[in-house]
Amino acid sequence: MRQAPGPLLIDGITALAVFGLMAQQLITRHVLLAGQHPTTVLTWLLAVVIVAPILTHRRFPRASVAVCLSAVAIYAAGRYVAYPGYVIFVLTFDIALHSDEQVSVPTLFASGVVLGVAVDLQPAEVAVLATYIASEVFIGGAWLAGWNFRRRRARWTELQARTERAERERQEEARRAVTEERLRIARELHDVIAHSMSVIAVQSGVGNHVIDTQPAEARQALAAIEATSRAALTEMRRLLGVLRQEGEPRGSLTPAPGLADLSSLATQVQDAGLQVWINVEGQRGSVPPGIDLSAYRVIQEALTNVIKHAASAAATVTICYRDDSVTVEVANQAPAVPVAHVPAPRTGAGHGIIGMRERVAVFGGEFAAGPRPGGGFQVRACFPIGQVTG
Repeated sequence: MRQAPGPLLIDGITALAVFGLMAQQLITRHVLLAGQHPTTVLTWLLAVVIVAPILTHRRFPRASVAVCLSAVAIYAAGRYVAYPGYVIFVLTFDIALHSDEQVSVPTLFASGVVLGVAVDLQPAEVAVLATYIASEVFIGGAWLAGWNFRRRRARWTELQARTERAERERQEEARRAVTEERLRIARELHDVIAHSMSVIAVQSGVGNHVIDTQPAEARQALAAIEATSRAALTEMRRLLGVLRQEGEPRGSLTPAPGLADLSSLATQVQDAGLQVWINVEGQRGSVPPGIDLSAYRVIQEALTNVIKHAASAAATVTICYRDDSVTVEVANQAPAVPVAHVPAPRTGAGHGIIGMRERVAVFGGEFAAGPRPGGGFQVRACFPIGQVTG
């Protein structure tokens, strides 16, 4: 791809063209009017000084204008044949194009005054009203053209900047969406794997312990392991299917679990040796799918933690439906074994508590987890549904 010519090259070509126009007049005009002077070395030097500021006007606008107009005044006083107004027109246009109004407006008036004086110093045949008017009109037209181009270029630059900012914001939003989706999937996988593996670990331990003495109970433990592992595989296929089939119909994928599926969850947990009671308060209304899934996952994770970390053999799940909220609470009883036999609690929040807290925070809800006053542990999550849509 060709690169656009640089500013110095553009200014150099412009200066060379204007100087060539003056040189052509200095060389070809041999008939002088009354009062005009012939071309000398000084004439050529002044012509160079008049044109040279076109090369420097971008970096030194005020100095370039001062040098050009001063040289034009001296050139006009010498009454040489070449008309210097072409250079003033070009320089006025360039200053209006590349400088702000604080520089371009004084340049407009200074150019008009100097060119008017220059015309007035010419012979009577040149210093006529038409020459005055034409010179001033061309200066004004050159300034307006440069000012207009500069405004258009500024608007175009601003438009490009806005487009680039919008594109960066879109990319940032896309990256944020990807990150949030990864976190969501990580929580989903954690919930599925942690719960299922906890149940499998407990059942495999039971089966290994009683396989010789109680074969029937061992078979029951193996059946629970099979059912739990199949359920975990089904949910993992659902999550991986969502990743693989982005943009495709998802009607064939297994629906996400919700509070209506707590009976199946309770059966799995009871097979692992934890007795679960489910209490429902209020009438279930319209619960958004996201809250329905998150509430289910909170209960699932809380029961998993009871299986892994608590010595109690029972837990109570309470679901409270209200018009503007859904509250779930999981509480396990104090262990019915001597304190010396109770496993030491883990330090730190763990990924399970963090995941539950994040799920609730997504919907602007309230989450609390900690020991109960009478012993045991309690997890409570309240999801507001008044401002959430399905």
